Amino acid sequence: MKTTNESKPAQPVALVIDDEAQIRRLLRVVLEGDGYRVFDVEDGAAGLREAAHRHPDVIVLDLGLPDADGVAILKRLREWSTTPVLILSVRAGPEEKIAALDQGADDYVTKPFEAGELLARLRAVQRRAHTGQESPVLTVGRLEIDLAGHDVRVAGKPLALTPTEFNLLGLLARHAGRVVTQRQILRDVWGPQTQEQAQYTRVYVTHLRKKLAAAGLPASTITTEPGIGYRLVGG
Repeated sequence: MKTTNESKPAQPVALVIDDEAQIRRLLRVVLEGDGYRVFDVEDGAAGLREAAHRHPDVIVLDLGLPDADGVAILKRLREWSTTPVLILSVRAGPEEKIAALDQGADDYVTKPFEAGELLARLRAVQRRAHTGQESPVLTVGRLEIDLAGHDVRVAGKPLALTPTEFNLLGLLARHAGRVVTQRQILRDVWGPQTQEQAQYTRVYVTHLRKKLAAAGLPASTITTEPGIGYRLVGG
């Protein structure tokens, strides 16, 4: 019988932090069915210990934990870990989403969830964790953004942008697939003194969408998360 020395790729490890036993069981079935090795715990303190011990590839974190708010756990985790974190919560309000994203969450899915979407979101946050986002050239679908050269191309053709439009697109591209909150956009593009001027983002996102559409990209290239911010996806 023919043997091979090729080793199988290591199973990605997922850590689930959720106080609902039924949700943990469901996530275990969904994640194991997609090839993950799954560990789960029911509170934040245990989650932090497991994160330090298991070194997971991705963490699924609930916000309504019995011993601490999930955002507080996320904040503590981000003091030492860059592991991708997907929030899975019944809290659907924009304030909760903004707080989690501002504290370093990579994505946010509300319960009840659709298994296929959850798995796709997990794959996306893991890809971003391994693609070296600080490269000066970012590629998102047919979009190519050269941060150092201030050059944008769509399917190889140059796209003319104003400096502000370029800075906004560059910010969205550095976080491609993730929601970037209006607060973060205003702070990074216009400065901290403008964080209450939400109309800035609306006006410039409209300008960007028109230019991207004229270059042949779909309107959904920049999606709106109402009351929260914007997300750049591959066009």
